[in-house]
Amino acid sequence: MKSGQLEELYTKLLPETGAPDRTLLMSDQQREVGHFNVFNVADLMLANRERPPMTFDRRAFYKISLIRGRSRIEYADQVVDVNQSALWFASSRVPYRWLPQQADQTGHFCVFTAEFLLPTQGRMAVEELPAFQPGAYPVVQVSEVEYTAMEAIFQKMTLEIASDYAYKYDLLRAYLLELIHYVQKFQPASALAPAHSAAERLAARFADLLARQFPLESPQQRLRLRTAADYANQLAVHVNHLNRVLKETSGQTTTALIGSRVAQEARMLLKQTNWTISEIADSLGFADVAHFCNFFKRQTTMTPGDYRG
Repeated sequence: MKSGQLEELYTKLLPETGAPDRTLLMSDQQREVGHFNVFNVADLMLANRERPPMTFDRRAFYKISLIRGRSRIEYADQVVDVNQSALWFASSRVPYRWLPQQADQTGHFCVFTAEFLLPTQGRMAVEELPAFQPGAYPVVQVSEVEYTAMEAIFQKMTLEIASDYAYKYDLLRAYLLELIHYVQKFQPASALAPAHSAAERLAARFADLLARQFPLESPQQRLRLRTAADYANQLAVHVNHLNRVLKETSGQTTTALIGSRVAQEARMLLKQTNWTISEIADSLGFADVAHFCNFFKRQTTMTPGDYRG
């Protein structure tokens, strides 16, 4: 699956939006500080009524969307139906698409690169923010009060990006972090609590290492870490210790957690690519198609061929 690039986004949006070039194109200054932009959903819906549905793919940028109206969000192997208002975080690691179910959609969304947040975060990676960490729930249903508060932040972004203020990107960065922190405040505490104990830190390192094995972008790419021993060696711990820690913190064994994530990737590859089942099996590290089919059936109760349909 090819990662969508910012240039592709602007190729689709520029002819229709009529927005000034300075709010759409990547200037030399933005290249130095990373990229950021903000859009109005209603304007884009009006301009793109005849366009085909959004493709299910990974993008090379991050996206935060505040949406109002009936729609469907497909994210990895999850499907979330939005009946009123929601905010969702789209990571560059995971394929997604948004499918409006009615024409009168409103809201806002912003796109940004990982580099855009580095100056403020003390060189903290975007994926270290709880909202973008592996396992974080990407879609948050919001109340009217929450929607109004977040819309005010997006409106500040929209006004500022069109300004001539010399330090506007610093201000936009602050608005972006304000939005992220606002959402994290009303996330479940368990999802945002930092890992303090040695066991929690090891579990967090394992989760991050597992997430970084994906996505698989081509049939020639092969899963580098496949077994519990592979992960234990990479984390410099005994395989039994890693298994015990993960059982304590997640209730699942190392092998079960790896298998669940491999099965998720298999489902996405079967549905969203034209790779053969043999290519998928090989890319995911299985010795042969038969082993992959047995694994997939244990995980999903279906054969790969039946799942692909």
